[in-house]
Amino acid sequence: MSDGADKGNGRDRAGRRRVFLKRGTQVPVRALIPNLVTLLALCAGLTAIRMAIDARYELAIAAILLAAVLDALDGRLARMLKATSRFGAELDSLADFVNFGVAPAVILYVWAFVSVPSLGWLAALVFALCTALRLARFNTELDEVRPRWRAAYSTGVPAPAGAIVVLLPFYAAGIGAPEGPVLTAFAFLHTCIMAGLLVSWQPTFSGKSAGRNIDRKYVLPLFAVAATFAAVLATYPYLSLLAGSLAYLVSIPIAGRRFAARQESETASETPSAVPGEPATTTAPSEIRADDPARPH
Repeated sequence: MSDGADKGNGRDRAGRRRVFLKRGTQVPVRALIPNLVTLLALCAGLTAIRMAIDARYELAIAAILLAAVLDALDGRLARMLKATSRFGAELDSLADFVNFGVAPAVILYVWAFVSVPSLGWLAALVFALCTALRLARFNTELDEVRPRWRAAYSTGVPAPAGAIVVLLPFYAAGIGAPEGPVLTAFAFLHTCIMAGLLVSWQPTFSGKSAGRNIDRKYVLPLFAVAATFAAVLATYPYLSLLAGSLAYLVSIPIAGRRFAARQESETASETPSAVPGEPATTTAPSEIRADDPARPH
């Protein structure tokens, strides 16, 4: 039996060598750039965990924000450079789990839940698990075909948005909210609600398909707005993040109503014609694959 096993192992090793050392197989350098950006985002998420352990919470949150920015860039770079791949998609999901599932959970546990370790760990655990479940659901839907208008919506709260909004209690404490049992209870409840929104079917607005093409006359104003936002965020970080998180929460029911209205309109437009003597017609909306570049996380 050992001889057969040795031969089998030898064949397996030879097969692996043929896969990795196949002649003529070259990877263009441009195809590596998006994955390098994803790895940088992963480094930012891991750094956020370290900063949380060291009780340097401001740097931890800054690292999560950096990871979110890099996460928004890697997919766009991959499409721009024509370097999309299944490997990149899987790496992106793994990085997202660490950056937007594990890192915020560790920050909340170390900062808010250390006084209630059992319940606090449960909330942190649920949030991280719901992030993993959301990303797994996203990966299983890659081959689905959907109407193009649905690219403007996400199903549930996207992982990066969830990671930023779930830290809302910390932003409140940063602008003067008293820390204590009340804030801890609020953080626990808020974390559980955000975990539920991650895996819910609630439509939310997506920014991934927005602004892919803009009019030339809006380029300079856009730069001015972006620079102003960066300056305000750097000057009043807690207030800016708190206001942004509250605005996002308010937008969730608005997105749900607009999604329902659009879906009802599409259903009505697909109703067959009832004119006697004429064939039934339908107006089919343009469709996209679920892994279309416009499709959000």
